[in-house]
Amino acid sequence: MPVGKTVDDYLAALAPRTRDVIDEIRRIVVDEFPSATEAISYDMPTFSLAGRRIVHVAGWNRHVSLYPVPKGDSQLLADLGPYLAGRGTLKFDLAKPIPYDLIRRVIGRLGG
Repeated sequence: MPVGKTVDDYLAALAPRTRDVIDEIRRIVVDEFPSATEAISYDMPTFSLAGRRIVHVAGWNRHVSLYPVPKGDSQLLADLGPYLAGRGTLKFDLAKPIPYDLIRRVIGRLGG
């Protein structure tokens, strides 16, 4: 996993497919929460609202991970089932279509 001082540095070190997916997730965060700030935390891009971290994203060779998994919405959790990869982790396989609408729901829930 690449590490940089900024999210742009982090993205620049990724393979193109991984970078494109994380860049789209970044756009979703900004669309949903224009006042969100971004930084590198735990060696990955992290988005915060009013000083509270809401979502982390990490790029790997074969997948992108999103942390944490939102709680309290049984329908959303059921929809996330195929992407659950351990406690608090969503894993999106880069060889498959990325469910951006589902990711938007996750981010909206985490920031709400």
